[in-house]
Amino acid sequence: MTNISAAPFKNKVTHARRPTKQEAEEAVRTLIAWAGDDPDREGLKETPRRVVEAFQEYFRGYGEDPIAMLQQPTFEEIGGYDDLVMLRDIRVESHCEHHIAPFIGVAHVAYLPNGKVAGLSKLARVVEAYAKRLQTQETLSAQIADAIQEALSPRGVAVMIEAEHQCMTMRGVHQPGVAAVTTRFLGAFATDSALRDRFLSLANASRRGR
Repeated sequence: MTNISAAPFKNKVTHARRPTKQEAEEAVRTLIAWAGDDPDREGLKETPRRVVEAFQEYFRGYGEDPIAMLQQPTFEEIGGYDDLVMLRDIRVESHCEHHIAPFIGVAHVAYLPNGKVAGLSKLARVVEAYAKRLQTQETLSAQIADAIQEALSPRGVAVMIEAEHQCMTMRGVHQPGVAAVTTRFLGAFATDSALRDRFLSLANASRRGR
């Protein structure tokens, strides 16, 4: 299990000129030819267009603002509730930035409110917004936790992701069924071992039930 440091994570993105859709399709044609096939044969003529459209879906997270999602709106009428808010088994579908191969799994996300909460669906949307980018699982774990911390200022945040990486199952070491597990703990979860163990117990209970 990898526990990312509690230091704030900053995602630095340098924006170069974005190629046109036509340029992207031509790049796919080049890759098809490089792989050894004919991009002009019947079965492949529409493949460049389909691949570019698929990429728009796979990586739509670049056009989304996860922090704004969490803040629109928040709710303060919570009856003094100050215990765990947790979502388990949030579906994770992302792509490894090293091979652009999928990694698929689940995320467990929790926080301790500090006077306000976000809608439950917003936690799932934040996971999805960051997952729909080129990622490493470690970075994804950190970004989700840091966004919740920045948007809600809770007393603590915990994130755990379990995922199978196709860059390990379809190439390289060829190890199907191997799950990578990463965690990120902020605030009370980083300092209170009993609280951290409670979160992990709830997350692992979900796995036992699958």
